[in-house]
Amino acid sequence: MNLSFAITSLEQGLAFGIMALGVFISFRILDFADLTVDGSLPLGAAVSARLLVAGVNPFVTLAAAVAAGGMAGAITGFLNTKLKIAPLLSGILTMTSLYSINLRVMGRPNIPLIGKGTIFSFIRDLGVPYPWNNLLLLILVIVAVKLILDAFLNTQIGFALRATGDNPQMIRSMGISTNSMKMLGLILSNALVSLSGALVGQYQGFADVNMGVGTIVAGLASVIIGEVVIGDSSIIIATLGVIIGSILYRFSISIALNLGLAASDLKLLTAILVIIFLSTPRIKKALR
Repeated sequence: MNLSFAITSLEQGLAFGIMALGVFISFRILDFADLTVDGSLPLGAAVSARLLVAGVNPFVTLAAAVAAGGMAGAITGFLNTKLKIAPLLSGILTMTSLYSINLRVMGRPNIPLIGKGTIFSFIRDLGVPYPWNNLLLLILVIVAVKLILDAFLNTQIGFALRATGDNPQMIRSMGISTNSMKMLGLILSNALVSLSGALVGQYQGFADVNMGVGTIVAGLASVIIGEVVIGDSSIIIATLGVIIGSILYRFSISIALNLGLAASDLKLLTAILVIIFLSTPRIKKALR
């Protein structure tokens, strides 16, 4: 494994690690199987790319992507909490709608960003040498996101959000609306996923309407790998595990491709990885 290969895999793991943190909020904290993320990731890329083409500051486009992702999460929350549609179906309906919305936002299936100013070209212009420029920026972004998320989840609202997934009856008995907590969690989750989509789009140099296919599976794989490797004894450890899980997942994918595995087999590889890490605790217990 050469240095360039390792750095590229690490960069991808960090960029998609923010998406995995979003999936962690819905899947682990809220216990909500939210498929919206398959649509909110390309939504973030679409909004960011369209604004970049229009000449908007690349950092402003990230904020716009976060807002768009939050709105997508709010729609799923509304369908579930107000219209009483099942969580899985709520996410599917929003995800399906977002495909058409993303096409509307982009105006076409793909927007190239070659020659456009991005946050990566910004840090490159500051004189940070290649190949460390992209890596340094992504580390700064994901550390900032992790610290803010850790701090939020340890506030009173954060504790209420975490308890909503663990014991909703107890939260209701304390006079806290579980519907409001679900709405908040889904907005936060999809805002992070959309932010990841915007970063990935700027990193790859294009936004594509189909780039979100399989996002939920990759996110769950990252969460599960992190739990097995690092654990989840606290929020700080759990979020760190998600990020490390995302990096390990991307390294696994890159290694498989370098060994000659066809790109069409990556979904199968992801499923196998998830099965292996899900069954690892049971296997360890049986061996003992």
